[in-house]
Amino acid sequence: MPPETENTGVASQPDDGERKAQRRPPRRWLRAIALFGAAYLLLVMLMALFENTFIFFPSVYPQGNWQPADIDFEDAWFETEDGAKLHGWYVPAKDPNAVVLFAHGNGGNLSDRVDTLDALANRFGASVLIFDYRGYGRSAGSPSTRGILADARAARRWLAERAAIPESQIVLMGESIGGAVAVHLAAEDGARALILEGTFSSLSDVGAYHYPWLPVKLVMRSDLDSVAQIANYRGPLLQIHGDADRIVPFELSKRVFDAAHEPKRLVIVPGGDHNDPRTGTAYREIERFLAELPAQQ
Repeated sequence: MPPETENTGVASQPDDGERKAQRRPPRRWLRAIALFGAAYLLLVMLMALFENTFIFFPSVYPQGNWQPADIDFEDAWFETEDGAKLHGWYVPAKDPNAVVLFAHGNGGNLSDRVDTLDALANRFGASVLIFDYRGYGRSAGSPSTRGILADARAARRWLAERAAIPESQIVLMGESIGGAVAVHLAAEDGARALILEGTFSSLSDVGAYHYPWLPVKLVMRSDLDSVAQIANYRGPLLQIHGDADRIVPFELSKRVFDAAHEPKRLVIVPGGDHNDPRTGTAYREIERFLAELPAQQ
């Protein structure tokens, strides 16, 4: 008969190896965590690599309204310092009360802004140049934040020569990303006045708002920081923004206004979203602002 074993009534305790195995998470969870981390890292790398595709949404000719009624414009062709050939529409006034350079937003092209051109030129008595960034409309190249700043400088230079005035006496007007472009030009070389619509504190702030689960501020290679730049501009400012903007929240625009010097005026459009048509109130404020500007020097 086999020898009897003594039953002490005490359960056997696992050794150190068994305890470590019990604490170790199942391998399938480790694989899932690793796969999630790899996918997240890949997504971050792709967004950094294709950053410009998340910023710019150009429409290329012939998309758009290229034969607008009631606007007598001339085609403007000019080149940037890095050789990009750009296109714009210029509408001269016989005795202009202002010369305006208009920088549009990140979508479409200049032909989508016919209403703005009509109001500035035909109703408010300004000479106006509206231009397309590289890669938009009939302008050659591919857009980038550095590129569109160079484009705006070239457009301002062309407009100053055509209107026979100093570049510092041009009124800079920009919507959305064009507002950031206008801020940078005004901060660098001055402007007679600055008009901003639906613009933002910085591109990285907008990116962080839309992608809070991504390290946008860490990986974004280019930025347009209007808050940092506008402190270098000293001149009249009109800023317009809708309080229901779902693309550029009003708070981001308010940061720019708060950082700006006097004289400045903020117009809040009740219920206004980012891509809503410009309201009658906004047009009246722009007309009033241009009419009240100090005489051109």
